[in-house]
Amino acid sequence: MMRAWVLLSAVLWYLTGVGWQRFSEFSEKGFFYGKPGHPVKVYVELHHNSPVLVCMDFKLAEKETVDPTYLWIGPNEKPLTGNDRINITKTGKLMVKDFLEPLSGLYTCTLSYKTVKAETQEEKMVKQRYDFMIFAYREPDYSYQMAVRFTTKSCVGKYNDLLFRVLKKILDNLISDLSCHIIASSYKCHFVKIPKHGLVHELFIAFQVNPFAPGWKGMCNGSVDCEDITNHNILQARDRIEEFFRSQAYVFNHDFNKTLPAMHFVDHSFQIIRIDSCRPGFGKNEGLHSNCATCCVVCGPGTFSPDVDVTCQTCVSVHIYGAKSCPTSDKNQHEK
Repeated sequence: MMRAWVLLSAVLWYLTGVGWQRFSEFSEKGFFYGKPGHPVKVYVELHHNSPVLVCMDFKLAEKETVDPTYLWIGPNEKPLTGNDRINITKTGKLMVKDFLEPLSGLYTCTLSYKTVKAETQEEKMVKQRYDFMIFAYREPDYSYQMAVRFTTKSCVGKYNDLLFRVLKKILDNLISDLSCHIIASSYKCHFVKIPKHGLVHELFIAFQVNPFAPGWKGMCNGSVDCEDITNHNILQARDRIEEFFRSQAYVFNHDFNKTLPAMHFVDHSFQIIRIDSCRPGFGKNEGLHSNCATCCVVCGPGTFSPDVDVTCQTCVSVHIYGAKSCPTSDKNQHEK
């Protein structure tokens, strides 16, 4: 970090001289209870185990049930049985291991039990259905849009472009070990009226810090949920760049006794905004998934997401969860 700002300072003088599982109100300690007549939405992080789904509402669970039986039906409308991925207990509790996109959908459980009159021993069979809508989700990929300003002698000349390129190279080197890089960088020169100082020339520089530099997959170390690693790296990259510009401001405010080079960082000009993106087959929908509003939730039937956008697009011919493309015929018909 010290070398980076010293290098930029030297360049400036030279030029002048010349970033879980989600629970709902129907859950308690990782257990999701049914709610008669209302599907309960459950969000499960991709490649993680689901919470425990209880084939019973919370009120009924507080009472005794006689001869209860449980029948779980999966998204494919077939009865679920225990296997390496599906775990169903004798008391009707369901857990799905290593959750994937195609496992999303409607899970229905029918609870059957008896009520017995103490006086007559008369038995009556009672059935209650519980619906759970389970959605795979993954955390969004983070990137950061940043903006800074530098003073300059003039809006004309080669030194503005040279400063821009040197700054980009310094920032790239600062975060290269995190497999992050600077993209979409640009600058414009403007006249700025400063109170009590008249007109000043300033470079308005914008750039994006992205966690997918060439070779970024090598950082995953075999991890399936690599966004955990890339997001951790981009946060570190954000912190390093913030500290870099704080150091610039400190150096010029304390070490040069206000004798600044004509081209220097404008204090308090650093701005940052986080940008979220979703992997193909996932998108955000705050209205539909209010309990997981910040999540990238799997695209449902009738929608798809082909790129790293943050929303799922409409495609009526899609009948699966996690679609990454729309059949050509459907797209053409939609465009017409």
